[in-house]
Amino acid sequence: MKHSVVSLRVEETDTTECFKVSGRGELHLSVLIENMRREGYEFAVSKAEVLYHTDEDGRRTEPMELAYIDVPNEFAGAVIEKLGQRKGELRNMGTISGGTYTRLEFSIPARGLIGYRGEFLTDTKGNGIMNTVFDGYAPYKGDIQYRKQGSLIAFEAGDAVTYGLFNAQERGTLFISPGEKVYAGMVIGQTGKNEDIEVNVCKKKQLTNTRSSSADEALRLTPPRVLSLEQALDFIDTDELLEVTPSHLRIRKKILDPLMRKRAGNRK
Repeated sequence: MKHSVVSLRVEETDTTECFKVSGRGELHLSVLIENMRREGYEFAVSKAEVLYHTDEDGRRTEPMELAYIDVPNEFAGAVIEKLGQRKGELRNMGTISGGTYTRLEFSIPARGLIGYRGEFLTDTKGNGIMNTVFDGYAPYKGDIQYRKQGSLIAFEAGDAVTYGLFNAQERGTLFISPGEKVYAGMVIGQTGKNEDIEVNVCKKKQLTNTRSSSADEALRLTPPRVLSLEQALDFIDTDELLEVTPSHLRIRKKILDPLMRKRAGNRK
């Protein structure tokens, strides 16, 4: 069964629990997700992927985009570096607005722009403008590393406690606060390194009869980073899912069991 509305296409897969949804881009799909969320649906989505084609010679080809970017001069270097890492090719570069802004023209795989919008706004402090237009298909440009930071993953199910979160925040940036329910395989933060780390945020401090000088000191937690729907869709990696409910957004690994997840990573 296929059902099309304007440029949105929904297709059945080999399982009744999963559907393939095709749209015109991340923004298009995020509008659909938000509308379903407001109507009370609960579901999980994977990282967006592009549609590949095969040319006459049997080679895999991918959609390309022309990206036109205007940024203050001091941010041009960061944009060039980031898009270069995403297989972007700088075609033209010049100054506009009396020399205070740089205009960049890139040819880049459409998948190279997936998850980049948030980084772009951060790197340009909200002052950058990016417009893209479809530029046909070209031979596959190679693998892209979408995220340099890994995920902090909950080790067990339970309620997150201050002591466990205090120890976990030394490893990276947290997405949750004390009292929130977690489960094994749930992503509760972002690491500062290019690796996933399992942490026990449900671990409570062991009580003893001996009181140290620091026993009564309050543990200070850095406020968590609360992701919006768009930020969560940008953040998830190819081995993760975003769980969407009317009241919560949760990120999890596709494979919850740590041993099975490790085996899958080794095979990959």
